[in-house]
Amino acid sequence: MRLTEKLVAASLLVLMAGCSSWNPFAKKDPKTEPAKLVELKSSMAVREAWKYSIGKSGVYAFTPALSGSSLYVVNADGALARLDAATGRETWRIKSGTDITSSPGTDGNVVAVGGVKGAVMAFDADGKELWKAQASSEVLTAPVVGDGVVVVRSVDNRILGFDARTGERKWVVQRNTPSLTLRNAPGMVMGGASVYVAQPGGKLLALTAATGVVRWETAVSEARGATELERVSDIAGTPVVFEGEVCTVTYQGKAGCFDAATGVPRWTKPVSSDVGVAVDQRFVFTADDQGTVLAFAREGGQGAWKNEALARRRLSTPASYGRSVAVGDYQGYIHFLSREDGALIGRVSTDGSPIISVPVVAGSNLIFQTQSGTVTALAVE
Repeated sequence: MRLTEKLVAASLLVLMAGCSSWNPFAKKDPKTEPAKLVELKSSMAVREAWKYSIGKSGVYAFTPALSGSSLYVVNADGALARLDAATGRETWRIKSGTDITSSPGTDGNVVAVGGVKGAVMAFDADGKELWKAQASSEVLTAPVVGDGVVVVRSVDNRILGFDARTGERKWVVQRNTPSLTLRNAPGMVMGGASVYVAQPGGKLLALTAATGVVRWETAVSEARGATELERVSDIAGTPVVFEGEVCTVTYQGKAGCFDAATGVPRWTKPVSSDVGVAVDQRFVFTADDQGTVLAFAREGGQGAWKNEALARRRLSTPASYGRSVAVGDYQGYIHFLSREDGALIGRVSTDGSPIISVPVVAGSNLIFQTQSGTVTALAVE
């Protein structure tokens, strides 16, 4: 396959599509095949709290957006729905008017999504369209909404701030893009008056949300290797802001936590991941690109445990959920690991399609969206 100037890493394209090319006559290599699931005696009583069908995600990775008691979900054909996060009851469902390419973002008053060819659409909490705007290229990253602005990042690494009520463009920040990047959706997160933006090339950027002024920029990891592919070191997933820190992980790089006010590193550890991190009071969790689930101490970054039982099962970003860490896989299974030592303690199935979205914890419910469009809320008895 010819490598163009803006080539994306083939491994992540496969991940996002939820399938892989294969030769039915080739001998299977246990070193490259996804780990088989062994029978598990669950020590967690997990039940399905509710289920909702929104429709297929196609090649995109859609994560529900939570605000208060409301959950917003989308599909690739342009549907946007608001659900009650506790019950799954549909408040409303609309057609946005164009195919959707990004997860929704909301502050509870405004919900925004990216559409085909760089379209940006904003709606109020009742599903009424507020405005449409145009980004310079495709929008895969979920917009973030807060402090009176909707912040959008397009794949050419241009970050734009729009007035949340009118759609007027208030500011723009342009950052360089390496010649070779992952075709993922490097995330953004609002923390106070700042927006933290994951960047290709392993950089983390902090902007003032209202004005777009750069507060700081720091390297989570540095590109290494002799080839362009070996030098890909993009931030994976969405950074997490927690108690004055912002934590993240890169592909072929490092995981770490940084001072949210200054960008000064608190700690970093070598990891290669194409999904994001989860953070709680004690740990930072991620799944590496080989399917190992890892836990690091939030204070200092010491390795707490790792579990390799889900090797090569193309895992989602983990979620810290009660006494467990939950992670989805390419066959729609949700696995529960002990938060304290990483032992597998439970497993449930969904609709059999890949889970590549980020899990959402909403009160006592843990919510996953599959690529086939099943939104499932789980609860522990």
